[in-house]
Amino acid sequence: MSEQENKELMERGYAAFSAGDLDTVMSLFDDDIEWVQPGSSAVSGTYHGKTEVMEQFGRLAEKGLTVELKQLVAEGDTVVAITKVTAGGETSEDADVFTIRNGKTVHVQVHGDTALLERVYGKKQLAAG
Repeated sequence: MSEQENKELMERGYAAFSAGDLDTVMSLFDDDIEWVQPGSSAVSGTYHGKTEVMEQFGRLAEKGLTVELKQLVAEGDTVVAITKVTAGGETSEDADVFTIRNGKTVHVQVHGDTALLERVYGKKQLAAG
């Protein structure tokens, strides 16, 4: 796909996410997608496959998450989305890096305010052992 087509794919995905149309969002992901959410918050981690990503979206939605797409930058199969993210009444800007292959998103690396996520969602609980 061209860089412009990749950007259009991301525009469709963000519009669907904002409208609550998760079926469309998930249709834009490869079955083996990897989603990396950095930090030490309760929603941080690496999620594999559509089921784990959908569960992650559910956790994020618990605090009223909204995402507003501000800008897209594409080079090859990489698209960077600059977004305004609001959760739990707090707002930050993120840069989400998407890797696209054969018209599907195969990898997402979120770059955002990890301290905000800890304040809103709490810190990840470590297993005793």
